Amino acid sequence: MRMARVAVLMHEQSAQQHWAYGLNVFGAYAGEILRHYGIPFEAVADPAALAAGGYDIVVVAHAGNDPHTAELLWKYAEAGGVLVSYAGLRGLAGKLHCAEAAEKGSGYAALLPCLEEEPPLRYLRAVPWTPAGAGSGSPERYGALHDRKPGGAIAAEALLRFAVGDGSVERWAVDIPYTIVGLQQGIRPILEDGIPAPDGSAQIDDGILKADDSSELDWEYDRLTTETDMPYFAYPYADLWKEALAGHLVRCAYSRGLALPFVGFWPDGVAKVATVSHDSDTNEDEQAETTLRVLAECGVRTTWCMIEPGYSPGIYDKVKQAGHELAFHYNAYVRQGGKWGGDEFDRQLAVMKQAMGLERVVTNKNHYTRMEGWNELYEWCDNNGIEMDQTRGSSKRGNVGFLFGTCHAFVPIAWHTARNRTFRVLELPFFSQDMGTGTWADASIANPILSGVERVEGVAHILFHQYHLHYNDHVRQLFCQYIETAQSRGFAFWTAAEINDWTRARRSANVTDIDEHGEAAVSGSVAIRDLVVWVPVADRQGADIELKLGVPCRKQVCSIAAAASCWAGNENNQ
Repeated sequence: MRMARVAVLMHEQSAQQHWAYGLNVFGAYAGEILRHYGIPFEAVADPAALAAGGYDIVVVAHAGNDPHTAELLWKYAEAGGVLVSYAGLRGLAGKLHCAEAAEKGSGYAALLPCLEEEPPLRYLRAVPWTPAGAGSGSPERYGALHDRKPGGAIAAEALLRFAVGDGSVERWAVDIPYTIVGLQQGIRPILEDGIPAPDGSAQIDDGILKADDSSELDWEYDRLTTETDMPYFAYPYADLWKEALAGHLVRCAYSRGLALPFVGFWPDGVAKVATVSHDSDTNEDEQAETTLRVLAECGVRTTWCMIEPGYSPGIYDKVKQAGHELAFHYNAYVRQGGKWGGDEFDRQLAVMKQAMGLERVVTNKNHYTRMEGWNELYEWCDNNGIEMDQTRGSSKRGNVGFLFGTCHAFVPIAWHTARNRTFRVLELPFFSQDMGTGTWADASIANPILSGVERVEGVAHILFHQYHLHYNDHVRQLFCQYIETAQSRGFAFWTAAEINDWTRARRSANVTDIDEHGEAAVSGSVAIRDLVVWVPVADRQGADIELKLGVPCRKQVCSIAAAASCWAGNENNQ
């Protein structure tokens, strides 16, 4: 099968106009979703370039609605291309005999392609179309949008497929990129407290601006309870939407006899990944000694987020010798002398680098999950070489779980003031703080969360403070129990730095071609071993064929040297 050529159209002129009027263009995140899956594509800034580009599929991240652009997109589809949009293409509604309905806020989409067995997925914005009647010229219809709640009134179909000339238009009613950004980062800057849980389980309106003040999940519809009545956010919606988007593109290509390869999330031989972080907070050496002993007994290496002034120098040597990661714990909590500001972030980090004897610090997590605004923290991380942040997590008992819809390390997007660019830092949320204190989750959430992480091949990240591991026997017992449970389910424990380094190496790999034998050519800018590449194949039989993103695929394993290339599976070309 020939490899499909994909373009992501981000109409630069139209985007500039939106930014000039203070409007976000979160559609720009569509390209990042493809990068997350390692799907090869070319970025296109001018729709006039589509006609001669030879693209099989064009993802319309942002195009505006001027008549000239609409005509160019129509001609592209007529000539045999597949045009994909997420709540856009207003300029083509009339040509496709559809009426555009008013924009809708949050709701739930059910029975999506590739996700038939999933629960309805929460969306944050949709612009439905209503086709004019039925008949031979009417579009194919998939899924359903439910107003406000799962199982509510059906507002429209989730996806419409129109035949246009020799090609097609595939229009999602849901603004998927906007939804993913909103779930991961919120839909507005953090300027005030969020709305607390009606049942009193998560009083986030505590006068402390923090990450969970920006969650866009619903207290009633997005939480489940465990057998101990422990509430938790049960669904990694953002990850599932990414899968729906990627799976749809892979299926579109496959239906035309084309292969759209993508990259596995973890190296060959690693099926599941978990990580544990600690926040030093009160900085007592005895707490560190206890934590080191417990970790040695459990056989795991973890990430230690250190707050100023930190431990005695000898502790850091022991942490390093045990193979743990030393990280930063920025303090912007005013009641404990902290301050929110770039200069203060720089100062605290410099102090802790010197204390820990490190030139490079990979990871940060903010004390009390403090966060304000939108861009600030990620700009500070980028400016200081922090490559992974872990601030987005729960601060209350009732909002543990998939609070931000994801358990993957994701790339944050900037506000319109910075032209919705993406940052260099990765964000890795955590699902709960110390189990067993009574303040946060109990142990009953472990298996449901691990199952959710398995489903989307993400990272099970939990936070345990050294303070509680030292002073609380019950927390210590539940920590060891959690580690044993995760290991028995096949989870490998990595530090945050290891997850960061692998994720960046994986994202640097680029599938450039598929040869006549179905082997994928892969290039990369950094050395990487055991990279998994999934290549769709026409032959549905064979022991090495697996169903991935809705199509039969063959797994190929590639190891490449920096700035080199190889054919996946050919170890002689390292």
